[in-house]
Parts: sequence; C-alpha cells; structure tokens
Amino acid sequence: MHKLSKSMLALGLLACAGSAMAHQPGDMVLRVGAAMVDPQDDSSTLRVNGTSVDGTSVSVDNDTQLGLTFTYMLREHIGLEVLAATPFTHDVTAHGLGDDLKTAEVTHLPPTVSVQYYPMEAGSAFQPYVGVGVNYTLFFDEELTTDFKDAMGDGKIKLDNSFGAAFQLGVDYQLTDNLVVNAAVWKIGIDTTATIDLDSGAQIKTDVDIDPLVYMVGVGYKF
Repeated sequence: MHKLSKSMLALGLLACAGSAMAHQPGDMVLRVGAAMVDPQDDSSTLRVNGTSVDGTSVSVDNDTQLGLTFTYMLREHIGLEVLAATPFTHDVTAHGLGDDLKTAEVTHLPPTVSVQYYPMEAGSAFQPYVGVGVNYTLFFDEELTTDFKDAMGDGKIKLDNSFGAAFQLGVDYQLTDNLVVNAAVWKIGIDTTATIDLDSGAQIKTDVDIDPLVYMVGVGYKF
C-alpha cells in the first residue's frame, strides 16, 4: 500500500509537470529558425508591348533566410501568430527565348498573420497545430541582371505587391516548460505582375503565381 501511494504521487507529479508544459491562455511563444521559400510558380507568357510571345514563361528559384514567428495564446487551443523573416532574394529566369535567361534578382518580405488551432489537451508535450491567415508580400530592390541587359538592353523592373491567403501545419515538441523544438510549413498565395520598362521604350510584362511552400525548422521559447 505504501509503494502504491508513492507510485500514485509520482504519477500525479508527472501529470502536473505535463500540464505545465502545454500552451496555456496568455502564453507567448517566440520561435526562431531556418525558413525556406520554395516557389511553386506558374506564369503567363511574356507580353511585349501587349503582344503575347508563345512558348515563353518565367520561373522563380528558392531562398533560405532567418525565420521568426511569435504566437500569443488567446485562449485554450487558440493562438494568434505573426510570421516574419529577414528579406528573401530570388533569381527570376525567363524561358522560351532561346537559352534560359536569368532576368532579374528580386527581394521580398512576406509577413503573415494566422489564427492557429492546437487540438491537444493540457499535459501533452507534443503540440501539433493548424493555421489560416493572410499574407502581404512586399517586393523591393528589383534589379535586372547583366545577362538580361546585354541581351535586351537597359531598363527597370517592378513587381506588384501581393495580398493572399495562407495555410499552415506545424508542431511544437516541448523539451522543458519553456523550451520547444518546432517544425512548420505554410502554403502562401503570392500573385504578382512583373513589368520591365526598357530604355528603348519597349515594355515586357508577365503575371506570376509564385504560391510558395514555406518550410521552417527551429527552436522556440515560451514566456
């Protein structure tokens, strides 16, 4: 009986410790890690002075930067998250103009706000979650490449900023009451129009659905 009481006490202490580890209303979780933007891109044909050039398209490569998320637990199971990162820079390549032509380098910031749902009950160190939200992508520092200028002439390029929906899957695993390891993926709707105005007076435009998957792996601290 004495041994049974000790066992019950130990189980009770473990249960209390597990409860303390779960995300609670008012908790703030700061996560930092490597974030990769992997475009699942699709584009229209290039339009030169309004005329489509059959067989042409553009693609956008991926980039990895420092990612940061901040979650505030509004209530049990419900969190509000902000996703931020250091600026991502991507190469844009034109296809269908003979050899592939590296056209531009563009930089963007993709801040995203999401409402998250954490289905697990208190006591679980394993905390998966889903989220839905809105993204605003700001493009800046767009530059035409030397290869493009040599082939087509000098000019300027501009990408329109974008609003879009964002969907998220993620998981926290709590190592201690405060320290977590995290992995997450977002699907973000980013649609833009790229416009190149050449010094010759010609204009080249294309519509690009970048629609990236964003992967992040890192660690977090719960306040």
